Amino acid sequence: MKNALIAIICASAGAAFAQNGQPLVLEGARLIDGTGGAPRENSAIVIQGDRIAAVGTAGQLTYPKGARVVDVRGRTIMPGIVNAHGHVGLVSNGKNSADAYTRENVLSQLQQYEQYGVTSVLALGLNRDLGFEIRDEQRRGGIPGASLFLAGRGIGVPDAAPPVPVAPDQVYRPQNPEEARADVRETAKHHPDMLKIWVDDIYGKFPKMSPATFQAVIDEAHKNKIRVAAHVFYLTDAKGLVSAGVDALAHSIRDQAVDDELIRMMKTKGTFYVSTFTVDESAFVFAEDPSLTQDPFLVQAVGPALVQQWQSAEYKNKVANDPNTPKIKAALATGMKNLKALSDAGVRIAFGTDSGAQPARIPGFAEHRELELMVKAGLTPAQALTAATRGSSAMLNLADRGTVEKGKRADFLVLAGNPLEDVRNTRQLVAIWHGGKEVQPRARTVATK
Repeated sequence: MKNALIAIICASAGAAFAQNGQPLVLEGARLIDGTGGAPRENSAIVIQGDRIAAVGTAGQLTYPKGARVVDVRGRTIMPGIVNAHGHVGLVSNGKNSADAYTRENVLSQLQQYEQYGVTSVLALGLNRDLGFEIRDEQRRGGIPGASLFLAGRGIGVPDAAPPVPVAPDQVYRPQNPEEARADVRETAKHHPDMLKIWVDDIYGKFPKMSPATFQAVIDEAHKNKIRVAAHVFYLTDAKGLVSAGVDALAHSIRDQAVDDELIRMMKTKGTFYVSTFTVDESAFVFAEDPSLTQDPFLVQAVGPALVQQWQSAEYKNKVANDPNTPKIKAALATGMKNLKALSDAGVRIAFGTDSGAQPARIPGFAEHRELELMVKAGLTPAQALTAATRGSSAMLNLADRGTVEKGKRADFLVLAGNPLEDVRNTRQLVAIWHGGKEVQPRARTVATK
């Protein structure tokens, strides 16, 4: 199967399979189970309720009495994508806004993630307390969309990072380590799924968070059994954070090549690494690659106004004349080399995009693009897919998802193509299963033979 797009099929029909509690068997697909092992041909997956009851080979697995058997021969099944670095409620009408964090907007973005095969997403900072209300309500049942995990507001630097237009109740900016510890304790009351800190000067524009402050945050968070992820750019900062016990580096190291010292530290401490290549690429790619702004898989995810903006001469000139554009391109190239080096060395790789943080970081689309960039960086499709499923689940300490195995949540994607042959085949969404319920894709690509 080649990769020329010939159609976009909008998902307007109802679910193909009944959701009436009847056991269901999907039979005959190639299964990429997310463990990193070889794919299983002619698989059989038994779904009961929201769980996977059994996984085996068609013709060899005993099915529950009364099960409905669905033929999915010619398809590929993989786990749902788990985004360990995304955002919700920061963008509205194609613009960043401090007023964007509304219930309606958050729910809309969760549904968009889900309709693109992202079944779980960690909103890594810049959340209002409303986010915890939505998360907890969702876990009680009744709210559709990707499963939401939250890092609360997150802890930044006064008058510095994160430099985005958010309200004061969306980020803590402590003046000293003692205030930082108090902010962690306040966050802990909400039982966050992780905590975010910003340790970066944003291309030299701002002061960084002091080591004393980030050490205080990490220590206090761990005391409250909360993992910590850090926004990072520089190798030196990464070493300081890993030494301080940070659980994840939430962006690429982009100033220079990683070295043996950092690799040893990360492997010893089990630190996760999240590349987020789309952060850098999104700053210039829509101005420089017109084919992307005509890609229906992207167009389905954004409004026409944003597409028109990207296609305008004004936008293209702005990107071309931005003095940071060459720096960003160089940073992306360095980050891609570093992901390959860290992966080859056996560092724990998870998956994220920073989608939803800026208008050009598109929830749903960005995740499929990130997989493509990870493979371009030198990972195999299997390695990229494993990072985006089992890897992210491990980073978030989620034992109930990330692989297609007995007892796990029934969160998986049914694809028309094989992403092990071409990782872009993750876009060929036929169906999305989330918690045992089928969700129709917003759009799917169909490729030529």
